[in-house]
Amino acid sequence: MSESEAASSSTEGVVESAEIVEKMEEFAEPEAKRRKLGKNELQQDEKKDKLEERLGGILCCAVCLDLPRAAVYQCNNGHLMCAGCFTHLLADARLRDEMATCPNCRVEISKTVATRNLAVEKAVSELPSECQYCGKEFPRNSLERHEDLFCEERISGCKFSRIGCPWRGPLHETRQHELECTHPHRSGAEVMEALQVIDQQVADERRLYENIFDLLGYEKITFNDLQLKPYRTDEFVHRLFYETSRFSAFNNQWVVKARINNSQKDPTQSTERDISYQLILKTKTTSPLSIHYVILRGPFGDMKINPRIHRFDFSEQENESPYVPLSLPDTAECNRLLSAKTINFRLIMFLASK
Repeated sequence: MSESEAASSSTEGVVESAEIVEKMEEFAEPEAKRRKLGKNELQQDEKKDKLEERLGGILCCAVCLDLPRAAVYQCNNGHLMCAGCFTHLLADARLRDEMATCPNCRVEISKTVATRNLAVEKAVSELPSECQYCGKEFPRNSLERHEDLFCEERISGCKFSRIGCPWRGPLHETRQHELECTHPHRSGAEVMEALQVIDQQVADERRLYENIFDLLGYEKITFNDLQLKPYRTDEFVHRLFYETSRFSAFNNQWVVKARINNSQKDPTQSTERDISYQLILKTKTTSPLSIHYVILRGPFGDMKINPRIHRFDFSEQENESPYVPLSLPDTAECNRLLSAKTINFRLIMFLASK
């Protein structure tokens, strides 16, 4: 091939390459328009750029990954935990007879080792959060007040619910509903069922107060401020139980014993937890003792409890009362008590004279 033919072939190759590149650029989308973002995607991108959202991801609890509502605890390495998850970790460790550890770095945590982070608590309280009813954003420290008192979309009931109206809806619709509600026009026989439920609730409360006042009239009454301390059984699986020291009442020695999830073999397998307790007579008695007893919060504890009065006739053969539930409001309160070293309470006992 001559030099002129070679030069001509080379020129044709360059021209063809240029034409291919030109066609590719013609059909290619501009860099800024390669992908058209929808409105929702744009809003999400803007939301991700907000400082509040970035802080929310940083200040969230290491366990539940949600922003804490109240107290914030941290391990020695600074990992954050909300109060609920912190007490749950301590309660789990107490049930398993293990050392509680941080879920991130596995360093030991306890009521004495872990500390509250007040700066994070204040920062989280200023972050915005959506109202569950109207969807508007408010600082977390004022959100609960808005939802309880001011939100027009908060759920309300009909004023005729006492006679059986089941309606529930937004607050701003309540007045219109009450004007149209059919329950005020029903006969007495039709609303009697709802009234009977209310009467039963009132009767239960009245019976409790009447029992208390009756018991206060007994000649022999005593109270003791006690501590339940944790122990382990000698079984193959060392189950957790609580027991007080011996205390005196009515010239006898007594003990209070408590269990966790008394109906389950392994309380660690359940997230729902409760405490039940029994009263045990430790000394021999020559005559039966008819005892009424009730557990209260007491001056040295902060237990949230709904008092219930129980009764048992103690004798030489029957010296242990059956286990009865400690009337706590929920599992969270049970976990909070388990996370403490001891459970403080007041026991009031009434002896019926023969």
